[in-house]
Amino acid sequence: MRRTPHPIQVRRVYDEPRRSDGSRVLVDRLWPRGVSRERAHLDEWLKQVAPSPELRTWYGHVPERFEEFTARYRRELDDPQSAEALQHLRELASAGPLTLLTATKDPAISEAAVLARILRGHG
Repeated sequence: MRRTPHPIQVRRVYDEPRRSDGSRVLVDRLWPRGVSRERAHLDEWLKQVAPSPELRTWYGHVPERFEEFTARYRRELDDPQSAEALQHLRELASAGPLTLLTATKDPAISEAAVLARILRGHG
């Protein structure tokens, strides 16, 4: 898998946008509470790449489940609709800086972190 030359960041949708963000893409299935579309400063909301509701519910952002969540989520990304959305993220990452946004409290153990790792060519 080839690596993108552009930076890929993972940030919370609640954080203020930065000039270095490049394309800002929300990768959560549900719209974040308390955030207007204007305040989010999104370029896209790509909910097709988000984990299934069943996987998200099972995971519950329990840190001890992150490794298993990652494995299950990667299998879900083989679904044609998810794979197409992931390919779109690859294209965005090839074109310039990309920021994957999530509403989770700990982005380091989120689907956005898994996607960033894949896009960086590390898995």
